[in-house]
Amino acid sequence: MLKTGTARHKAPAPRQFARAGVLAAAVGAALGSAVPAAAAAEPGGAGKTGGEIAAGALAKGLVTPARGTVRGTGIALGSALKSVNDLQLDPLANTGTDPLDNSVGTQIADFRPLSTAAVTGPLARGASLGDLPLVGPLTTRATDALRR
Repeated sequence: MLKTGTARHKAPAPRQFARAGVLAAAVGAALGSAVPAAAAAEPGGAGKTGGEIAAGALAKGLVTPARGTVRGTGIALGSALKSVNDLQLDPLANTGTDPLDNSVGTQIADFRPLSTAAVTGPLARGASLGDLPLVGPLTTRATDALRR
């Protein structure tokens, strides 16, 4: 006979909360003792408060990783969109059952003839998003800009 039971989540003990509080106090004390040294090392830092110096050091420490993260995200997004940019939009293109393969045209008097083939033609031939007349150059430029 198999015994089945329910899993229970253990609540953190008060001792764990005390350890976390001691750790936070130690980190705060270490940062607080570093502020006067940072004020002496920084040019013009003698007139700044400890909070201003700590905020400046924190901002300097966060800018470089954030810049790298944003750049990496842009490269990944650009590469992903580049592959979407090259996908065939009409799955039925170049088949006998493609509804976009039909076009309608008309000519009134001696005006230039009008037809829907200019719009549906590229899709019926299996064009991708990058091959479309107006949208293609925009999406290509956007994905190339993201990948830089």
